[in-house]
Amino acid sequence: MSDPSLVPTDFLWGAATSAYQIEGSPLADGAGPSIWHEFAHTPGRTRDGDTGDTACDHYRRYREDVALMGELGLNAYRFSVSWSRVLPEGRGRVNLPGLDFYQRLVDALLEQGIQPMVTLYHWDLPALLDRRGGWLNPDSADWFADYARILFRALDDRVKLWVTLNEPWVVVDGGYLHGVLAPGQRNIFAAPHASHHLLRAHAAAVQTYRAEGRHQIGLVVNLEPKYPATETPDDLAAALRADAYWNRYYLDPVFLGAYPHELAEIFGLAWPDFPAADLAMIRQPLDFLGINYYSRQVVQHDPDDWPLQASRVRQRRQTHTALDWEVYPQGLTEILEWVAQRYGALPLYVTENGAAFYDPPQADGAVDDPLRQCYLRDHLRAVLEARRKGVNLQGYFAWSLLDNFEWAYGYSQRFGLAHVDYATQQRTVKASGRFYAEVIHSQGAMLLPSAS
Repeated sequence: MSDPSLVPTDFLWGAATSAYQIEGSPLADGAGPSIWHEFAHTPGRTRDGDTGDTACDHYRRYREDVALMGELGLNAYRFSVSWSRVLPEGRGRVNLPGLDFYQRLVDALLEQGIQPMVTLYHWDLPALLDRRGGWLNPDSADWFADYARILFRALDDRVKLWVTLNEPWVVVDGGYLHGVLAPGQRNIFAAPHASHHLLRAHAAAVQTYRAEGRHQIGLVVNLEPKYPATETPDDLAAALRADAYWNRYYLDPVFLGAYPHELAEIFGLAWPDFPAADLAMIRQPLDFLGINYYSRQVVQHDPDDWPLQASRVRQRRQTHTALDWEVYPQGLTEILEWVAQRYGALPLYVTENGAAFYDPPQADGAVDDPLRQCYLRDHLRAVLEARRKGVNLQGYFAWSLLDNFEWAYGYSQRFGLAHVDYATQQRTVKASGRFYAEVIHSQGAMLLPSAS
């Protein structure tokens, strides 16, 4: 790890956001409601009743935010498109002002020399499609392909990196199994069907891109290593179930053409027998894979944990974030190596990585966040270590550019490289953001042991 050339000049140093979390103005200029708009406006669903109605006001302040990216030295930015901003009913009529917003955003990024990575779906399904069954409707794959085609035709002349879905695991586990995220369902029989149709939608969008696009398209999944609490057979089996449910559920079908066999045990009678033709269709070749990494889990067998029977064992001597996620940077290297070994040497990106910590206010207006700075330093070193070990890693995107609406947690958790005063919408680059800018400026060299 002594050679700075481990990070090539075309390595992407970015930050990531999602539409509902930062844009605000969810119904502006003809946009339609999403499931997250309706979920957040349902009493008791989010902390303190927070909604994304204003969020970071990025819809109106995007030029200011692009300038902030330039100040940090980013050469890439990953953002998502609000499906219902472009298609208010989810299908059919295109809302031209909504589409024009993303045209202007892409143009502003390119003017700053920042490469856009566009995510088609980051959890905000149009509400009118949810009324038709949402991801439980087999037609959802066609809906998604039609929506994707509109964006490909509008933006592919300028956008070279496309993502179909962000974290389908979270969409289903939170939205269809446990009911803590939109659309708020809790149904073990529904969850496998939602997962399957999400993967079919992903594949349909990839097929559409092969016909319409000229650049690259991939998938983004959230992964975390699973370790058994002990070497007992029960804990070892629990770790395998957890790994199948978290890490292999949405990758094995895409790359290997089959679901992990442990899923039938986890879901029991709720696990369907999916058609072979569907699995063949899901196995579309990808140009890259994005990996979102935040933590690891040590698990033990727990018959009371539904439906996995594998509960987390908190590691008391380790640092934890404000969300009680263990800080475990070596897990990032491990999961990147595991992906490369299991699924092949396709290009990888770390598409999200970051931490929520309490940011104490400073008298001089600065935001000193040493825990987040330490988190970034150690995880960026884990990135370099993965590259040293031969992983074909081509970029890193910090989560997140801005403090934002953190889903069911509302505005109680802050992940941003830049602090947002939600009352005034003032952005202030945190110490962690300045540190990341220095890393980018040095092309990662300052992270090497000789620079420490």
